[in-house]
Amino acid sequence: MAASMCDVFSFCVGVSGRAPVAVEVRFVSSAKGKGLFATQLIRKGETIFVEQPLVAAQFLWNALYRYRACDHCLRALEKAEENAQRLTGKPGQVLPHPELCAVRKDLHQHCPHCQVMYCSAECRLAAAEQYHQVLCPGPSQDDPLHPLNKLQEAWRSVHYPPETASIMLMARMVATVKQAKDKDRWIRLFSQFCNKTANEEEEIVHKLLGDKFKWFTPDGFRSLFALVGTNGQGIGTSSLSQWVHACDALELKPQDREQLDAFIDQLYKDIEAATGEFLNCEGSGLFVLQSCCNHSCVPNAETSFPENNFLLHVTALEDIEPGEEICISYLDCCQRERSRHSRHKILRENYLFVCSCPKCLAEADEPNVTSEEEEDEEEEGEPEDAELGDEMTDV
Repeated sequence: MAASMCDVFSFCVGVSGRAPVAVEVRFVSSAKGKGLFATQLIRKGETIFVEQPLVAAQFLWNALYRYRACDHCLRALEKAEENAQRLTGKPGQVLPHPELCAVRKDLHQHCPHCQVMYCSAECRLAAAEQYHQVLCPGPSQDDPLHPLNKLQEAWRSVHYPPETASIMLMARMVATVKQAKDKDRWIRLFSQFCNKTANEEEEIVHKLLGDKFKWFTPDGFRSLFALVGTNGQGIGTSSLSQWVHACDALELKPQDREQLDAFIDQLYKDIEAATGEFLNCEGSGLFVLQSCCNHSCVPNAETSFPENNFLLHVTALEDIEPGEEICISYLDCCQRERSRHSRHKILRENYLFVCSCPKCLAEADEPNVTSEEEEDEEEEGEPEDAELGDEMTDV
């Protein structure tokens, strides 16, 4: 049931239209499963590939708190100035250079049945063709007794911010297979996320396509939770962040540049005071090629979402030689600076593996205890995964 590389790469070039740098997926070991390797020299700063997810969904609390995003590609729908006004709590907040905002409200469309918003006709049609026909609640969009709304409320009641997954990602996977004409193709693609034996993959297929749709059974949903929990990639989009990047690219006189930089610095201080760390429209998605990138505490590549939608860019942090494995980090910058024991604890609890990257091997003789500072944090009850995904969701 393995998907062909043609299937995989179609999601890398699809919307973006840009062919990826030559890479290949190889089997590494029974413990690590697959890995992604360079087949030619990749220079530092080069975009290795751009990939569209098989499926994506906004986090439910994020949407509830009015982080307005396209229901399909997660593109931020607010103008940069509107975004700044909401995040600072200042309705009169005005941004200089409003022409740098890339949001096109004239292109926005909604589902004619349930009114969910999309950034474009293309996204509305793509959602309808893939999963939305099955999931559209129609006029019951705001009915708390509708089964889909009850499911979302139940999820929010046990999964508080900071969020790392959404039940809607799993619902869209189920709906995608149920709605698809070529169900086998989607089964092959979803099966790529499972480092399993052939018999186990056949069981996954059975749960997807068997009688009465087996993914709605307790065992079926456990399989989905395991798949999404270990393979979901955080997505972050922000019209304000795009505006800031556009401001950084302006050619200004030194005095004007100083004034603009001071304005932006103060803006982010105001946002931090009013909103804290939750700046972006956030969600998660399943990316076939990105999921083949194994973790390293000293990664040679990183992920980002510079196009203000769900298109993931993987960029080289250093020169990568032909035959070298392309590794990203599942930890943020601060976590990577913690002790080997603490890093392993986070990775075991959240990704179910023990890291054997060069940094961890070099620190193998360190005592298996956390630093005094880390012990204090744990005693204060700070969740170990509180910062997971922050780096991955940075725009």
